Amino acid sequence: MTPSPPTSSTGIRFGTAYYWEYQQSPDLDRDLDLMAQARIDTLRVGESVWSTWEPRDGEFDLDWLTPVLDGAHERGMKVLLGTPTYAVPPWLQRKHPELAVVRADGRRIPWGARQEVDFTSPVFRRYAGRVIRQVVGHHGGHPAVFGIQLDNEPGLHLIHNEPVFERFKSWLAERYGDVGRLNEEWGLAYWSHRLGAWDELWPPAGNTTPSYDLAWRRFQAELTTEFIAWQAAVVRELVPQDRELTTCLAYQRPALHDVELSEHLTVTGGNAYYLPQDALARDSPPEITWFATGPAGLFQAADRMYAAKQRRFWVTETNAGSIAGSQLNLPPNDGQLRQAAWALVARGAELISYWHWHTLPYGAETYWGGILGHAMEPGRLYREIAALGAELARAAEDVTGLTPDADVGFVYSHDSKWALTFQPPLTLDGRNPDNDSYERILATFYQGAADAGLQAAFVTPTQVKRLPTLVAPALYCLSAATARALEAYVRGGGHLIMTFRTGYADEEARARTEIAPGPLRALAGVRYLEYSTLLEPVPLHGLGKRDVARHWADALELEGAEPLAFYDHHHFGRWPAITRHRVGAGTVTYVGTLPGPELTAELFRQERPAGLVTTESPRVTVHSAVNARGERLWFAHNWSGQESTVTLTAPATEVTGRREPLLPGPLRLAPFDVKVVK
Repeated sequence: MTPSPPTSSTGIRFGTAYYWEYQQSPDLDRDLDLMAQARIDTLRVGESVWSTWEPRDGEFDLDWLTPVLDGAHERGMKVLLGTPTYAVPPWLQRKHPELAVVRADGRRIPWGARQEVDFTSPVFRRYAGRVIRQVVGHHGGHPAVFGIQLDNEPGLHLIHNEPVFERFKSWLAERYGDVGRLNEEWGLAYWSHRLGAWDELWPPAGNTTPSYDLAWRRFQAELTTEFIAWQAAVVRELVPQDRELTTCLAYQRPALHDVELSEHLTVTGGNAYYLPQDALARDSPPEITWFATGPAGLFQAADRMYAAKQRRFWVTETNAGSIAGSQLNLPPNDGQLRQAAWALVARGAELISYWHWHTLPYGAETYWGGILGHAMEPGRLYREIAALGAELARAAEDVTGLTPDADVGFVYSHDSKWALTFQPPLTLDGRNPDNDSYERILATFYQGAADAGLQAAFVTPTQVKRLPTLVAPALYCLSAATARALEAYVRGGGHLIMTFRTGYADEEARARTEIAPGPLRALAGVRYLEYSTLLEPVPLHGLGKRDVARHWADALELEGAEPLAFYDHHHFGRWPAITRHRVGAGTVTYVGTLPGPELTAELFRQERPAGLVTTESPRVTVHSAVNARGERLWFAHNWSGQESTVTLTAPATEVTGRREPLLPGPLRLAPFDVKVVK
């Protein structure tokens, strides 16, 4: 069953995770009053404390949350109630040690963190279903509860338990029919891997076959999706139909296909963590990790969340104070909380929820800062969040139902990401594989689009839509259907930017036995029979810029395309690095290397749109979105500690601040400032 779209509400929900049960000296009324004064209207509760809900097997303590729900309701707040299935109690792991997740090396994950159990097990489902029915059945109908969060950050582990492996063999049999076909599709004659029966399939821990690994990753992501779908079905039997269903997605999870999973939710929810202070400056390069660096990293995280359902989303966790543990204490600079929140709103966030209200005095996240510190006294962060809450409340009518604009689309391929994790094309140290190669290539071109002043949107290979520019970054696992869609896009007038590794393999992650880039060769107007790792950067020039080529070089031969950029090198200089080919009404740009930031941005520069707000400052970004009334809002961010300006090209009204009418001309942005105008 596909859930209904979320119910409409006015403005942006403003929230925090609130764990009253964690506090040693709780003062509930004081907490809720402080939240209300800060315009916090949404609480996220209950997802991490199964052992509090069920301290002993079959013994439930459910009423401890009632004062929180009642107090929230009295103050007009709404509550997102979590199912506690991702953090199992000690009595369950002691009673059923066989539930522990088995790693690829055969060792069981010891209990003591979270998400250590095989959630596919019927035994686990029995206990999990029971606690869900108790918690949600007891509280899901409370008037303060407006939604249920299903589990939390699912897909952390690839589960190698024996029953899961047996299920994988059945999964393969359903898809391939017989082992003969599997032998041919995966090339199992190699190294004597040919199977005579399904029981001869070797466990994934020893696997070296790319097609096997891709199938294993697809299967694991399906298990995660099925688990969330199962929870959604259980919860739907327990709550009124107007309750929203979501989860909190951590997009770096290895066993996650966010688009397929989100089909079982009414609204996508996820993490939008970022490294603040100088790492949030406009010129901060993208870092491939679980948190964003630089404005482009933050916008990219938001655009991925929007893409999961191609509609507005919830940020169920974002920074309040410092993140990343005791060794990296970086609370945001003045204004950065406001900057980040408005950036997320600009890209379609309907909820901004901070993790979390109070900083914990114990546990693994002792130094993961909340809105209040260990002293539990309101300080600078609380005052900034309160001011932001008031500002969002004043702008409520204007920011309702925002749909972000986009100038360039990025084709996101989970299959290509998984395949290039198993066989990465890049090395950062000249020896070891960069398992984040796919994300690094993607981030480089997203950063280039952002540096050129463009707004992006993510699409899956089956969601190619009409945008002036479409980027296929390292679209390694290319299907015939996607190749046809890309050709139709170009012939219809679009500009396609292809990178190296695009089209090199098929849906089984097999390298194509044809001249690269395979089915896209005629479209690109180039061919290549050779490619090379670049152990050192190579000077590059073209499009009026000088830059460097990094990590990779395709030996491109022209077949109708024109060269745009060249290597300054005694060997690689014989081949162009970047080419352009006109096909039908459209254009294909082929990028055979990983360019530096100057040349990458120049690839997008001609696509820069005109609008109400323009800027020439490298410290400023400008985004736009259309609200429910059909009005276009413009969001101008100054990501530096220096004053800057933008230019209004027509009369406007400021949505932030004093809502004054503004005349065409310069508009001042203070350090770390945001202005929203319409």
